[in-house]
Amino acid sequence: MENRSIWSLHGLTGYFIAVGLLLAILVWLTIAAIITQNKTAQQSYEVKDPFGIKMFGPDLENEKHIYVYGHPVGGDTKHKYHFVEKK
Repeated sequence: MENRSIWSLHGLTGYFIAVGLLLAILVWLTIAAIITQNKTAQQSYEVKDPFGIKMFGPDLENEKHIYVYGHPVGGDTKHKYHFVEKK
């Protein structure tokens, strides 16, 4: 009597499923990267008060001097950029 399981995949079947899954993940990540890059390419930025930027200080503190024209891409909530509507 052989010990078989309905969930075990061996040989070519398991190989094709694994390769198909990896290719699907690759396609999804590539599409997400292209969408993010296209949205980011539409933004411009301006540095306000460049002489107020400190060489040493708390993390992300100098980002308040950067004004980005557009909307945050990908739900960015960590950075302290000022997002301004495009003119």
